[in-house]
Amino acid sequence: MAADGTTPLPETAGGRHVRPGTPLWQPSPERASQAAVTHYRSWLAQERGVALDDDPALWRWSVSEPDGFWESIWDFCAVEGERGPGPALADATLPGAVWFPGARVNYAENALTRRGPAPAVIGVREDGATAVVSWDELRRQVARAAAGLRALGVTAGDRVCAVLPNTVYAAVAMLATASIGAVWSSCAPELGPTALASRFAQVAPKVLFGVDGYSHRGRAYNTIEALATVAADLPGLAATVIVPYLSADAFTQAQEAGLPGLLTWDELMADDAAEPTFTRVPFDAPLWILYSSGTTGPPKAIVHGHGGILLEHLKTLALHLDLGPDDRFCWFTTTGWMMWNFLLSGLLVGATVVLYDGAPGYPTLGTQFGLAEALELTVLGTSAAYLHACRNAGLVPGDDNDLSLLRTIGSTGSPLSASGYAWVYDAVSPDVLLSSISGGTDVCTALLAGLPTLPVRAGEIGSRALGCAAAAFDPGGAPLVDQVGELVVTAPMPSMPVSFWDDPDGTRLREAYYSTYPGVWRHGDWVRFTADGAAVVEGRSDATLNRHGVRIGTAELYGVVEALPEVLDSIAVDVSDAAGPLGAAGGGLLLFVVLAEAGLTEQTAHRIRTALRSELSPRHVPDQIIEIAAVPRTHSGKKLEVPLRRLLAGAELADVVSLDAVANPQALLAFAAAAQTSSMAQTTKPDLRR
Repeated sequence: MAADGTTPLPETAGGRHVRPGTPLWQPSPERASQAAVTHYRSWLAQERGVALDDDPALWRWSVSEPDGFWESIWDFCAVEGERGPGPALADATLPGAVWFPGARVNYAENALTRRGPAPAVIGVREDGATAVVSWDELRRQVARAAAGLRALGVTAGDRVCAVLPNTVYAAVAMLATASIGAVWSSCAPELGPTALASRFAQVAPKVLFGVDGYSHRGRAYNTIEALATVAADLPGLAATVIVPYLSADAFTQAQEAGLPGLLTWDELMADDAAEPTFTRVPFDAPLWILYSSGTTGPPKAIVHGHGGILLEHLKTLALHLDLGPDDRFCWFTTTGWMMWNFLLSGLLVGATVVLYDGAPGYPTLGTQFGLAEALELTVLGTSAAYLHACRNAGLVPGDDNDLSLLRTIGSTGSPLSASGYAWVYDAVSPDVLLSSISGGTDVCTALLAGLPTLPVRAGEIGSRALGCAAAAFDPGGAPLVDQVGELVVTAPMPSMPVSFWDDPDGTRLREAYYSTYPGVWRHGDWVRFTADGAAVVEGRSDATLNRHGVRIGTAELYGVVEALPEVLDSIAVDVSDAAGPLGAAGGGLLLFVVLAEAGLTEQTAHRIRTALRSELSPRHVPDQIIEIAAVPRTHSGKKLEVPLRRLLAGAELADVVSLDAVANPQALLAFAAAAQTSSMAQTTKPDLRR
């Protein structure tokens, strides 16, 4: 038995090659009995008379009785607010569902219910600088920041935008904004001025928080000029609050750049006597605005409400991640990714939230696991791309770090391969719960998430999220089991968007999610649900590979290819029906690979083709294999499959994607240059290996 009371299954995986569905871990009776979801099921039986035998029964009840389920989450999680009369779900129409019509709540009030000297937030910078803020001090800082915003004229409904790194400053500013009923929206400072303006100009902020710069991989980047450019596109801006990061004279630099209504962070926080106050707002009042990636068109400004986010995050963090007051919780993210908002919601369940500001693999690839040891993390969330990179590099974090307190590892951003699952149990710890989740910015939560009471099997997410009526549909709208289909949600969830900003009649929102299956949310992923309810995400449905009339997802292809020791990363696109030069040249299915050792040989190409043919099918074998230097990705780690396909099919780069939305633009620029040729045969690879 392991130190945390779990019992690892016999070692059946061993190494990188493991069949999807292979059992890797199961909770011990002790861990299962102590899980919050177990206490919740007992509470349901005692307090509500709802007796449910197991977790599948709990999920079925949660989606068949949404009124009772979400009412129970309100009570079980002790939401602060006015419940009001009426049902939890007053109107189940999609889009346009109405939740808790008489309720009044405030997200920040619920995030700051805990008191005392224990750490609420720990902020760590890439250079090691660390800030520790207690629960009592966090309440004081939020009260002072809120008083400063009120003094600037900010009231409920006004927008407050921020270009800040993942620091305590950002957490305080967000909570202060929410506390007065204003609307928060943030972006990471590495975005360029064009990308920032395309987001913030849509929502017309009254106040802009900005930082003088940031550090990435040990190098400093000044952001003052970018802030000035953005501010010039925001005519309603009343004030700019400058947060120092790189330099003590940040304010002077900002003055010289001509930023409007300038004041320092200390000036904003001048009211030492401010007391915490919280403006309770209607359940669906806007809390924050998130943005789509901007890789397939102008970024959508997605509005989420106080109540929906509050209930959804309480449910996911408490029941699925089993997070509580004894935990230290970190998820590697930036302020521009929805996982930052999700991370801050750890405060809702009384956990200590750890913010890390830096590059994911700097100064060493194992930095995130080093952070887990140094700060005694119990829950560490990261990306599938990071776990795959650690696996490919041969890291063994369990040998290099003391991870005895780590109970849970979270993974999201893209599908985690079966071999990625096995690596966690082989190289990190056989005792952890590996919680791979899948959802998105659109709902700011997980649609698919396991439970700490369920076993973990390679490549599978253990269940649908509670309260999420997820299904796989065929093109005609019929549900599928053990077949790949469109991931859909057939009933309302509280955290579905309240609206898109500046979309008064909801036309754009309906087109985005409800145009394929009227009245049903289409998420844009391919998924396969097993007979027992587990989920396997097969990649983006708009990046589907259509091979000889059969649609296949990309995730399973990557899982096989990237399990080979020669391959560090890969991306596949099918240009068989493209109108551009590649289609005309019969480009077919193109597989681009990043190799551990430069130089694609016939032997390596043969091994890749053989693995795909034997482990998947002949349809998965690419027509061409091309070596590249790097896979182009978004800032949240997603592979840019759709933009890459359009680019290789002949579209102009400017029409495909804004480079500000790309984490490594040079990788995409290499494809743009190569796409000007008439073929992508292996002889063209020098342009892609630079």
